[in-house]
Amino acid sequence: MSASEARINFTPTTPAMYVDVHYLITNTPQQNFRMTNNAGTWQKSVGSLAAGTVVEYWFTYEKSGPQYDTPHFTYTHGSTQAPVATPTFSPPGGAYTSGQTVTISTATSDATIRYTVDGSTPTASSPLYTGPIAVPSSRTVNAIGLKAGLANSSVASATYTIGTQQGCVQSNVPNFGPNTRIFDPSMSMAAIQTQLDADFTMQKDTLTAQMAPRRVAHLFKPGTYNVHDDVGYYTSVAGLGRNPGDVVINGDITVDAFNESDKGVALQNFWRSAENMAVNPSNGTNRWAVAQAAPFRRMDIRGNLALYPASYGFASGGYTADTRVSGQTASVSQQQWYTRDSNYGSWNGGVWNMVFSGTPGAPATTFPNPPSTNLATTPVSRDVPYLYFENGSYRVFLPSLRTNASGASWINGGTPGSSLPMSQFYVVKAGDTASTINAALAQGCNLFFTPGIYNVDRTLQVTRPGTVVLGIGYPTIVPQNGVTAMTVADVDGVRIKGVLFDAGTTLSPSLLTVGTPGSSVSHAANPITLQDVFFRVGGAIAGKATNSLVVNSNDTIIDHTWIWRADHGNAGTWGWDEAIGDTGLVVNGNNVLATGLFVEHYQKYQVIWNGQNGRTIFFQNEMPYDVPNQATWMSPNGLAGYAAYKVADHVTTHEAWGLGSYCFFNVNPSVRAHHAFEVPNRSGVRLHNLLTVSLNYQGTITHVVNETGGVTPPGTVPVNVVNYP
Repeated sequence: MSASEARINFTPTTPAMYVDVHYLITNTPQQNFRMTNNAGTWQKSVGSLAAGTVVEYWFTYEKSGPQYDTPHFTYTHGSTQAPVATPTFSPPGGAYTSGQTVTISTATSDATIRYTVDGSTPTASSPLYTGPIAVPSSRTVNAIGLKAGLANSSVASATYTIGTQQGCVQSNVPNFGPNTRIFDPSMSMAAIQTQLDADFTMQKDTLTAQMAPRRVAHLFKPGTYNVHDDVGYYTSVAGLGRNPGDVVINGDITVDAFNESDKGVALQNFWRSAENMAVNPSNGTNRWAVAQAAPFRRMDIRGNLALYPASYGFASGGYTADTRVSGQTASVSQQQWYTRDSNYGSWNGGVWNMVFSGTPGAPATTFPNPPSTNLATTPVSRDVPYLYFENGSYRVFLPSLRTNASGASWINGGTPGSSLPMSQFYVVKAGDTASTINAALAQGCNLFFTPGIYNVDRTLQVTRPGTVVLGIGYPTIVPQNGVTAMTVADVDGVRIKGVLFDAGTTLSPSLLTVGTPGSSVSHAANPITLQDVFFRVGGAIAGKATNSLVVNSNDTIIDHTWIWRADHGNAGTWGWDEAIGDTGLVVNGNNVLATGLFVEHYQKYQVIWNGQNGRTIFFQNEMPYDVPNQATWMSPNGLAGYAAYKVADHVTTHEAWGLGSYCFFNVNPSVRAHHAFEVPNRSGVRLHNLLTVSLNYQGTITHVVNETGGVTPPGTVPVNVVNYP
């Protein structure tokens, strides 16, 4: 516009109710503005620019109800290197019963378009688009716009599924979308570090990033890297090797109390993950100071592992699986932790509840002092499906089922299992609708969710045995109009991993329902597994869901979940009347096993276990903070409050180890819960190593389990019960 001013324009193809622009200018904080609508083109002027100033900008916009984020763009003031507008496709990608004729266009006048139809990334030497192209069968079309004097556009992608044939047809080198970074050891380490740092800057701040819509994944192809990755909100970091040692990080994969607002504690370090890498820590110790929903899987730490912040402030984690730490793992200020099927050189520390199963090198059972619970093996487990890169193609590895497991699965020559090519997956990216996703499922596709927010106006239906639903970068599924976000049929071997379900603003009966009520089908030989599947009611939006997770299928394995009704977040999205959720987990199936169960703040029972022969190894809970008064919060049996963990009266067999429930009734400290654990008094129902705590003495819990265990005292001191009965 002038020597010191530029104007950012955004012209949606469909009229938008709003468009927000976010931009960064060197050495200044991120700016966020609602743009001005000028006859269908949304505009925002940016001033105080000098020649050569680089502006990084991106948009959040409404389209027919759902909200979307664009990729990031850059503009250099005083230069001619603004990008060509990203091409668009008509009709859009999706499932069609017959072949389509596809038109590609760009809003930049006189720009040319190059495209590919095999899923590969287009370049300036790819076929020139001169007119509508035929898409007679299933394929992915990618396109870029080019114009002399302008930077190339971002790559646009559309996947077309044609016909009713079974199976999924796409490239084994797919486009994983704009929020997935794929690093190669041949790249400049400085360039990789710059990208890691830029992503961390965007995802770091607890006050602004914790409930933001941004999602990102860092994927490292096999090789060695000299980098340091600080891991912020909604960030997945993973190696793309068959085994952890195929990707070596000479540096650190770090989570700490990063922000001044954190005041030295890591109690809100949620929603971040590390997986499938070997790390040679720069100072001998890798730091992973996290709270909930932050799994540490398939890691080979060639040194020490610190699970606490450098400030020694509190952390509220956490979960480790299929990992080896050659040195010492130190929890220090971690309030609770669960480790499954791993190998420790040694362990140090424990505050309230440290639980281990199948972990050589872990401390023996000494609960409550120190508060350690150790099971020699994990009864049934199956390590997570994961993406890897081999011989120029991407595949997904499916680890085998293990019984009475001990130690990491990969130590003795690699993880046993099988794999699937990416050609059998539908890669879900921004713009995909529930109809598109369901069409892919109906045609036999597995799903690979890339980082993003997915608003679904109808239930996603997983019906085929053995379907894999795999997400990276905390893809978030938000139901609209009160639907259940996803259902899984009562079939063998479905695996869901790495997905966050976020309740919509209209009440849903559930967010995820697995199986058919009353089913007697056994899935013991090939169970359904839910791993790193997380749930949220409120916090980002004023969510409402009666139940978050309902498990009807027998033999299901719930391996690490955080089911959370928000106790904080964006204004107007949390509170007793804003975030509505009765119960986090309802288990109706028999022989269900939960390993690493975190459920917090629901308005009635946190967990209801109706199935026979259920087992839980590690449970962490906080009761709802925001109970307005005791009269509002009375259980059906007339007792004060609702138990955190309710085993139904008709259940004859149930067993659990390492259970903690805490209260913090800060809205009304006169509120109390009669007990945290409510179970039938039968010899077949047994609980081991359980405790209650009143945090800062805001309200009380009168008993630990049924009528056993004393009232929670002042001083944030636990009340422990070693065995019940």
